[in-house]
Amino acid sequence: MHEYDLERYLTIRSAYGGSLGPDGTLSFLLDTTGTGQVWTVDEPGGWPTQRTFYDEPVSFASFSPERRELAFGMDEGGNERMQLYRLGMDGERRELTARPEAKHRWGGWSHDGEQFAFASNRRDESVFDVYVQGRDSQEGELVFEGDGWFSVGPWSPDDDALVLHQAHSSFDHDLSVLDLGDGERVQLTPETSDVRYGSPQWGPDGEWLYLVTDEGADTLYLGRMHAETGELETVREGGAWNVGGVALDESGLLVYSRNVDGYTDLTVADLQDDGSLQELPTPDVPGGVAGGVSFGADGDAFSLTSTGRTLNTNVSVVDVTALRAAAEGQGDGADTGEDILTDAVMGGERTAEGHSDTGPVVRWTDAATAGIPRETFVEPELVRYETFDGREIPAFFSRPPEVPEGGAPVIVDIHGGPESQRRPSFRGLGQYFLSRGYALLEPNVRGSTGYGRAYTHLDDVERRMDSVRDIGAALDWLEARDAVDPDRIVAKGGSYGGFMVLASLTEFPDRWAAGVDSVGIANFVTFLENTGAWRRELREAEYGSLADDREFLESISPINNVERIDAPLFVLHGANDPRVPVGEARQIAERAREQDLPVELLVFEDEGHGIAKLDNRIEAYTRVVEFLDEHV
Repeated sequence: MHEYDLERYLTIRSAYGGSLGPDGTLSFLLDTTGTGQVWTVDEPGGWPTQRTFYDEPVSFASFSPERRELAFGMDEGGNERMQLYRLGMDGERRELTARPEAKHRWGGWSHDGEQFAFASNRRDESVFDVYVQGRDSQEGELVFEGDGWFSVGPWSPDDDALVLHQAHSSFDHDLSVLDLGDGERVQLTPETSDVRYGSPQWGPDGEWLYLVTDEGADTLYLGRMHAETGELETVREGGAWNVGGVALDESGLLVYSRNVDGYTDLTVADLQDDGSLQELPTPDVPGGVAGGVSFGADGDAFSLTSTGRTLNTNVSVVDVTALRAAAEGQGDGADTGEDILTDAVMGGERTAEGHSDTGPVVRWTDAATAGIPRETFVEPELVRYETFDGREIPAFFSRPPEVPEGGAPVIVDIHGGPESQRRPSFRGLGQYFLSRGYALLEPNVRGSTGYGRAYTHLDDVERRMDSVRDIGAALDWLEARDAVDPDRIVAKGGSYGGFMVLASLTEFPDRWAAGVDSVGIANFVTFLENTGAWRRELREAEYGSLADDREFLESISPINNVERIDAPLFVLHGANDPRVPVGEARQIAERAREQDLPVELLVFEDEGHGIAKLDNRIEAYTRVVEFLDEHV
């Protein structure tokens, strides 16, 4: 078996964020240069053209619906104060916002491509207002003054109104419609309700909004809301799983997905006049996890970003005409529509990587695997383990290709959020650790999304440490496995996952061989005091407030229990982090050193909430690997 070094695994490429232009050109983000930049390609397998050339990663790119130009966003050094730009395919670039002190959140193009909408905290750092700006204008027009975390949704079919979304917390949202003619805003949802509303899309007639919500349910479902009265109807239930998002083209083509234990279950349908759906045959999602739908002209195609543990991230284009032909059973002889779809997508001519080159789903991008054969990548096993209160915690468990006598070392990799979910997407660093003989356990402890509202609320405020107890149960589960060496278990996590690492080290000090904390929270009080003003209210809804819960927040902060830590600790952070300020890393490293623990602190001056740039990632994880080689 070939062995590949860490740098090879970290240079496995990702293509994502596809957007289809009016002429069928696909734009996408590709990290070949070390950061995600805008590229375009005109046909599957065609030679791509790089369009942006920055040291900083581009956040998004969105084609104009009418012109060969796109909008894109970019911040500086990971500070998340994104600025907006317009880029023509002739190379002309126009700076649209030029307010580096403010955040800008893209809302979308008008249907004629003459204007775009965005939200920004220019007026007051703690709140977001809504602006509309002409494509050739130097300044946006303030059309709505917000008093909280507002974002702007799509334009109405006649471009005379915008959907506004307000988040009071991760699970408490409101929707309203802003009339751009008279400036009046119609509130569609009860402002006192504790309900999620997401992915609002205008129906073709402009009368209904199609969206996902959990009003009256534990999981998100596909619904439609009257754009004037707020009347809500159910279109499709999610069952035990969340409907994760919806995309709706003006032609009436609708795409939505369910998140089934972390895997994507995709539905493509034609919207009927009465709001019902006529489903089209849908092939399996390449890799198992997908999102980021962008429609082509006339709804005849859409792009889709997909990934999997054994399939690095790429963008495919789905031919809707071919799906409809399959639905109608058009083919040779007595083939059914299902036969045609199966032959075209799952059989027929396929690339060496398993993607179809013909049929309804065709991969358009070619993000390389740095010469590492895809067959060497390891697929995880979906497992569940019992925790302290009898609940079952879902997790992904991956074994290395060879397990030595006495068991393999294990990395318990804990996701951030906490309202997030570890899904089986591609992770080059994880595949490297597997190739080096580590096993991986990735738990979705209580507080994770994907398993219903009740599960997500199980760690709120005073129940925060119950999620840490779920990690203790994970250790019990691991130690009962013959494939695991119980003396070589590592805690690793980022952001909120970094807090979980530090808390787990304090709660179960004699059960860890080492800990790796990336951009993690060490002290909830200093975190809330110093996080971006625009985030504080949202985070207090999850963790507790400085005014009412300070004593409790102090009690659960790892910095105040650091004397319990008995494992070597690696701390990684970005100096420009606006979410979890770098002071969290500096204080935990300093206090841990006072306990005579082996501690390494690595701070990057040009990074924010995570390590995005390839050179920095190589340096960071080379240091982490050396640290684990020494202590594990």
